[in-house]
Amino acid sequence: MNKWIGKKEFQSLIKDNQSIMVGGFLTCGTPELLIDWVVETNVKGLTIICNDAGYPDKGVGKLIANNQVKKVIASHIGTNPFAGQQMSTGALEVILVPQGTLIEQIRAYGAGLGGILTPTGVKTSIQEGKQVITVANKEFLLEEALGADIALVNAYQSDALGNLTYAKTARNFNPIIATAAHKVIAMVDHKVNAIDPEVVITPHNFIDYLVGGEHIG
Repeated sequence: MNKWIGKKEFQSLIKDNQSIMVGGFLTCGTPELLIDWVVETNVKGLTIICNDAGYPDKGVGKLIANNQVKKVIASHIGTNPFAGQQMSTGALEVILVPQGTLIEQIRAYGAGLGGILTPTGVKTSIQEGKQVITVANKEFLLEEALGADIALVNAYQSDALGNLTYAKTARNFNPIIATAAHKVIAMVDHKVNAIDPEVVITPHNFIDYLVGGEHIG
């Protein structure tokens, strides 16, 4: 199966009101080209799940600045004042989640689990509306698993099947979100003939589409 697609086919996969997970931390490891292509579609009502809200002109912040996002689920939005302004006016719903909890919720979805138990947030406002479960005389919050319609992944290398490796800190959220979406699209820096199985981070069965190399544009 040829998973390599170009700009037009990628944009045909992006629809109004989808939930989209995006890899990266403060735009390190974010597939910027794919974000630019989503901006061009001008689709609306997106729910963005990402470690942060990026910057006004970088990362998922470009989608927020273009008024395409209705909800952000992230660890923080402090680097994007525009997101804070939209949240203050009610134009943008923001759900802030501790970083460790967020990535474990995503990991749980990828593993087919219902959620995780965490002590983070017990007896704080985070606890409101959530189940509290006691294990060995210690209270935990049940945080439900978190998945998305689409995951946008930034990888370093891919072979023809879609086996992926990542570059340094760009590895951050990307391998985890690749397991937790109905369609996973990876932008890769280099297309290679083969990758040593011992260094594959994301196996090809998680990847639906690939963008990169000579297919960019």
